[in-house]
Amino acid sequence: MQNILLLGSDSYSRKMLLQDARIPFQVIGHNADEDSIARNQPLSVVVAEIAQLKMDNVKMPSGQEGDVAFVLTADTMGVGHNGLVQGKMHSKKEALAALRGLDMTERTVATGFCLDRKIYSNGTWQVRKRVEKVVESKYIFIVPAQWTDDYLEHSLGMSASGAIAIELYGAQFLHSINGSYTTIVGLPIFEVREALQKFGFFS
Repeated sequence: MQNILLLGSDSYSRKMLLQDARIPFQVIGHNADEDSIARNQPLSVVVAEIAQLKMDNVKMPSGQEGDVAFVLTADTMGVGHNGLVQGKMHSKKEALAALRGLDMTERTVATGFCLDRKIYSNGTWQVRKRVEKVVESKYIFIVPAQWTDDYLEHSLGMSASGAIAIELYGAQFLHSINGSYTTIVGLPIFEVREALQKFGFFS
């Protein structure tokens, strides 16, 4: 498993970013109850706590004494027009309401990630090194009313925080970004690569 990143996420966008970066990975998933994290905290705290919770609940494969594993979890959320932290949409009605609230005001999105270097020792996976980081970016994203149905049908909006999916079909509604594009998509790939390099992943 050394030099294969174990990704505790089934996010299409995160998998796409890792594939584009040519970082080999394998999806392992997690059993975290993300709703157990209070949303009335600062955005950076919410995404950091959810990323940590996912790491605490990843579905690690079996190992042998001395095996090394690199494990990554992440969470992305934004702040809506009402100032509240937004997660994924639960219905089309909720997504449409979120899209109607978009205007030329910059909105903030944050992705928190947790990266572990684990060693299999005495029958369990033990954390030897950990990096936890939150990266924030701002964007302006506008979907005109006549486009909302098409957007939700053809984009990744229904599986994205605040129904905002700036990649693929959604790219045509992205006005501007102040910060990291990949953070908004779902994984700050520059910071992840730096952390992996420090852990010796590429050696």
